[in-house]
Amino acid sequence: MTVEPALARADTMGMIDPFGRAITYLRVSVTDRCDLRCVYCMSEDMTFLPKADVLSLEELERLCVAFIRLGTNKIRITGGEPLVRRDVQTLFQRLGQRLGQGLDELTLTTNGTQLTKHAEALYAAGVRRVNVSLDTLDPARFAAITRWGKIEKVLDGIAAAKAAGLHVKVNAVALKGVNEDEIDDMLAWCGEQGHDLCLIETMPMGDIGGDRTDQYLPLSLVRGRLRQRWTLQDTSYQTGGPARYFDVQETGTRIGFITPMTHNFCESCNRVRLTCTGTLYMCLGQDDAADLRRVLRDGVSDAELDAAIRLAITRKPKGHDFVIDRRNPAPSVARHMSLTGG
Repeated sequence: MTVEPALARADTMGMIDPFGRAITYLRVSVTDRCDLRCVYCMSEDMTFLPKADVLSLEELERLCVAFIRLGTNKIRITGGEPLVRRDVQTLFQRLGQRLGQGLDELTLTTNGTQLTKHAEALYAAGVRRVNVSLDTLDPARFAAITRWGKIEKVLDGIAAAKAAGLHVKVNAVALKGVNEDEIDDMLAWCGEQGHDLCLIETMPMGDIGGDRTDQYLPLSLVRGRLRQRWTLQDTSYQTGGPARYFDVQETGTRIGFITPMTHNFCESCNRVRLTCTGTLYMCLGQDDAADLRRVLRDGVSDAELDAAIRLAITRKPKGHDFVIDRRNPAPSVARHMSLTGG
């Protein structure tokens, strides 16, 4: 396949933010909708966006192609739950055609409930790695965390992904008093299945209908506990995201830690997030954003679109302001993670 003239690199220097960081990683939310209601992510009675506010798949593709043109080499599709978006495989197929032509990797984060239907098509489109959000292996606890989910669908989805040739990384939010007693067992299970595990600190984003301060569990504490049983060895392995990884000697797999609260990862941030409405957030933990939907729907040329993206990158802040404050349990950022893109 030949590269169309419009897809030639707009600038060999790529996108550089005000702090000298190259922006090479785009996370794209294709929907704010999800078939689960995880207690740390959403309120039970969510109000979702009207269809007119959501970008078409063609609009999402055009924005992704612009970012590739400007130097992005990794795209992660997220949601909400991305695989509930109608015809989403069309987007994977179209973006998969860019692999080797500026795009090095196309991945997704999913809750796993739809993977049995989509795993083979994802592999065919060029996806090789998937992140599956799974906070517990206990069916009753899973139902409580997700409010109504059935863990069997997720486990079947993970098995289907593995059978299709996809490397699976399990993402688990560490929640004090909820699943902290199970993290050790989850690491063992992931080792048996050949999956990596990534632990994430809960982040103060969006009103979830309750106080999340009691859920906060520092991963420095978790890592210390795990070292009592497991040999965690330093590794240079990276995926381009914020996780710090260790090799687990006993299993031959890896464990990662994402610590926005105890040790933020802002100094090396290479990411921006595009919502399903075309809003570009330059930082997960800040409210400043650029409205690319308006730019798109004004009928701009590729050059004008590129200029709008570059202008947004000049506003990328040095870091986030996440804080867990027991005196003020209101979220640091009002929007839900499902809107921003997980």
